Amino acid sequence: MKTILVIEDEAYVREIILDILDAEGFGILGAENGKLGVQVARERSPNLIICDVMMPEMDGCEVLKTLRESPQTATIPFIFLTAKSTRSDIRSGMDLGADDYLTKPFTRQELLGAIASRIQKQEAVERKTQEQLEQLRSSITLSLPHELRTPLNGIMASSQLLMEDFKEMNEGEIGTFLSDIYNSAHRLYRLTCNFLLYSDLELLKRDPERLKRLPKGTVEDPSSTIISVADRLLESYCDRALDLHLHLTHHLEIEVPKTVFQKIVEELLDNALKFSLPETPVTVKDSVKIDKYCLEFGDRGRGMTAAQIANLGQNFDRTKSDGVGFGLGLILVRRLSELHGGNFAIESIPGEQTTARVLFPLSSLS
Repeated sequence: MKTILVIEDEAYVREIILDILDAEGFGILGAENGKLGVQVARERSPNLIICDVMMPEMDGCEVLKTLRESPQTATIPFIFLTAKSTRSDIRSGMDLGADDYLTKPFTRQELLGAIASRIQKQEAVERKTQEQLEQLRSSITLSLPHELRTPLNGIMASSQLLMEDFKEMNEGEIGTFLSDIYNSAHRLYRLTCNFLLYSDLELLKRDPERLKRLPKGTVEDPSSTIISVADRLLESYCDRALDLHLHLTHHLEIEVPKTVFQKIVEELLDNALKFSLPETPVTVKDSVKIDKYCLEFGDRGRGMTAAQIANLGQNFDRTKSDGVGFGLGLILVRRLSELHGGNFAIESIPGEQTTARVLFPLSSLS
């Protein structure tokens, strides 16, 4: 049973609405002023709120603004009641986040029609959200075992050989196996972190309140951050040090948190190195396009088809010779870029070359 809260300072109007709703089988809650209405909404979490605009102590606009600021009540459908019906009045309520507007006097049919419309839309949103969450769970459930198997196999195989034959091995051979174990463990750790980050970003998209509180930040010198990330990655790709070419000439402050920028650089550079052969060039270069900082990563590796690029974010691609899906890292780059006011695009010719490009707003101080 759906519960509806009616916030109305005129007792006879409030009672009429509550009687109509009660007769239709709704659970009913009443409040005689805005302050009490906010309290009831927080305590009882109704499925819908009908609220008068003109009230003492706290008017309807203040009620709506207060409820929208709280995660617990932010998504409750909200219908305004008002004796005013000018376009500016209606627009003001809608701008605050109201879902509908009923002008007094209204008929029983108009009231029930507005309520039915709001509830149906809310149920549709909830169904869609649930479907998306199920897709997220399914994607993670299907992808995680596959993605974790390769580094786990590496750790188990190397450690088993060490346990069985370490007495016959020289120091260099032992060091090689230990290095393999460390690299596999590091890869496993990174995969786990990426899946957790992916899950968090997917949930974040569906939470308007969390989006509003997204941390801000700047990178004062992108070049130094890129060089630092490249140096760290080349420890794992030691045979690619001469292949990497950095063309970084712009030392501008950009509007993106440093940790986010580091993650984006790490994923794009790792992809470029991972999916291109040794002794083929990997380039990283920056430029300024009007009010944007542009960073490009180029390689001459396996590339991506137009369909793979178009479907990026809908699934993880496992059609790889080494069994490692590249989809997750690029999905993270896209999500992180968009969340922080940036753009991400890929251009590729399969089997020839790929260019991944991210753009971020320049800081006002640049």
